[in-house]
Amino acid sequence: MQAAIQLGVFNPEYISVTYGAGGSTQGLTLQTCRQIQEKTGIPVAAHLTCVGANRDEIDTVARTLWDSGIKRIVALRGDVPGHSGDYTPRADGYAYAVDLVSGLRALHPFDISVAAYPETHPQAPSASFDIDYLRRKFDAGADRAITQFCFDTDAYLRFRDRCALQGITKPIVPGIVLVNNFAQSRKFAALCGTAIPDRVYGLLDGITDPVQAAMIGASFGIEQCEHLRRNGINQFHFYTLNRADIASAVCHWLGLSPSVNAATGRIKSVAS
Repeated sequence: MQAAIQLGVFNPEYISVTYGAGGSTQGLTLQTCRQIQEKTGIPVAAHLTCVGANRDEIDTVARTLWDSGIKRIVALRGDVPGHSGDYTPRADGYAYAVDLVSGLRALHPFDISVAAYPETHPQAPSASFDIDYLRRKFDAGADRAITQFCFDTDAYLRFRDRCALQGITKPIVPGIVLVNNFAQSRKFAALCGTAIPDRVYGLLDGITDPVQAAMIGASFGIEQCEHLRRNGINQFHFYTLNRADIASAVCHWLGLSPSVNAATGRIKSVAS
């Protein structure tokens, strides 16, 4: 909550709030979304997943979000709790993200974001299958995709270009993780199939001092954003890991300040 309030001064297009695995923090997520939107005036995007609930339960949550003034949703399949094995869809639920997007679109005119994987979803049979599935989510009604983070910035650019060649025209916003704990980031990377280049290991591995880690994390985030801007990208989704200080440093470097409106297009959204 505090991180979202601190970052609200940069006027992002929205702030997203995540679920726990399997939707385990659903009630807390709704409460947090309401509080952030009330206190900051910034629109909030609530994560909604297929895992852990049937279709009626998910529809009820979606209607509650809409009635609470939360019009944006990040629609995801979701992780298996404890990453305990392969995903098995519920017979009475939304099987996959594309089904969830279709269901949400039938309920209300939500603004819907979905996930994309520059380095291919770890359970996808191929990169081409993954891109085709992303197109299906757009065809179902998604407004944009937010990518999983990647440390190899060129991987995002190659992915963007492959999507364009396949006729995908809707926005694919790069997700930038602002590292402050490399051990934690390595764990996340292993779960989502994100490669860690040798250079990143050299920068971050073994750094235990939190101040040094934050400085290096901010510097690397800035480097990624600058590289993306040189290649025509001017919208970013920051995975803040609740560290407003690192995200604030990156925003300032990109030319934003509390007195500059985010209509400059240099920040798209932040994830609390």
